[in-house]
Amino acid sequence: MIKLKNIEKVYRTSTIETLALNEINLEVGKGEFLSIMGPSGCGKSTLLNIMGLLDEPSKGEITVDNETIRDFSDKKLAHFRNQKLGFIFQSYHLINDLPVLDNVELPLLYRSASANERTQLATEALQKVGLSNRVKHYPTQLSGGQKQRVAIARAIVGRPEIILADEPTGNLDSAMGNEIMDILINLNKNDGTTIVMVTHDENMAKKTNRLVRLFDGTQVM
Repeated sequence: MIKLKNIEKVYRTSTIETLALNEINLEVGKGEFLSIMGPSGCGKSTLLNIMGLLDEPSKGEITVDNETIRDFSDKKLAHFRNQKLGFIFQSYHLINDLPVLDNVELPLLYRSASANERTQLATEALQKVGLSNRVKHYPTQLSGGQKQRVAIARAIVGRPEIILADEPTGNLDSAMGNEIMDILINLNKNDGTTIVMVTHDENMAKKTNRLVRLFDGTQVM
């Protein structure tokens, strides 16, 4: 589903050049659950952002679902991302002024879905994560674990083939973290969703199909 070839990412300012990723070659198979680990500042989130087409590499080639991304226009890239990818962030990125249902519907606003269809899909996504009784609540009325469940529902509402999760259990206690992992594992096993997850937690990484480690921007295993 994802193929990275000779990926390099360099950040430049007027006085310094920082090599964030160096010669990354990685393939993620359809239906795989891959975790990425490494110390802080090693390039994990940068790599995930490049996989998610949120950032461009300085060098190298990205292929997602057999589409080479290099020549995509901004409009085509945004449409492709909306159709193929779902994102889960450590800090949830929910809109506090919107109720849960509206937060989950957000990705569908960029599609040609009717209001009724958006509501139906969002309701189904919330049922999947066990929050069908919270549709009218606001994010400020939810616990951290519930917020992350809403974020997962938002990620899956458009039925993407790939989910990219950046520290999805990082702000949660171990019990709630395990519940979130169970949801992701079920999405992977039951729905066949391809998942790439950045994590600092070795125990969470062991629950995935494969582990990739980064150190100073380089893949070490």
